[in-house]
Amino acid sequence: EAFQKHPEVSVVVNFASFRSVYNSVMEMLEKHSQQIKTIAIIAEGVPESQTRKFNKVAMEKGVGIIGPATVGGIKPGCFRIGNTGGMLDNIVMCKLYRPGSVAYVSRSGGLSNELNNMISRNSDGVYEGVAIGGDRYPGSRFLDHLLRYNDNPSVHMLVLLGEVGGVDEYQICDALK
Repeated sequence: EAFQKHPEVSVVVNFASFRSVYNSVMEMLEKHSQQIKTIAIIAEGVPESQTRKFNKVAMEKGVGIIGPATVGGIKPGCFRIGNTGGMLDNIVMCKLYRPGSVAYVSRSGGLSNELNNMISRNSDGVYEGVAIGGDRYPGSRFLDHLLRYNDNPSVHMLVLLGEVGGVDEYQICDALK
């Protein structure tokens, strides 16, 4: 019903719990994939088998997934998905109300907020940032976002905040070769 009332909507933030997120994501993918471009999944602890299933369907239908276990993403001056950037005082302190030229990707939401702070203090600010989520099978990878940022002439610096023990960082190294 909401999709019919708002045909301009292309991003969905799914706040469903880990118990019900699979069914809600699959319903969106099956019924509304022509309209939806991105689904951000906030829930942590989504069973890996379910995550892999909806990631596969999303890829087949051309729908991007951020998460599961994400705080979302931010494009200063445009939008905020989820709780990225924190509370209003942090958004103001980190100048997330206007775009800069630094794009970042991280797994961690908390560390993303720290990145917002460091980037705002040492550059003209954040152009866009996304936390892909900390679960084992995120719907998007570091490389997906870095390639998208790399193709954007408004982005002058790319930042990747990896994690100790992560293997996705090796894909970035291979891409740089």
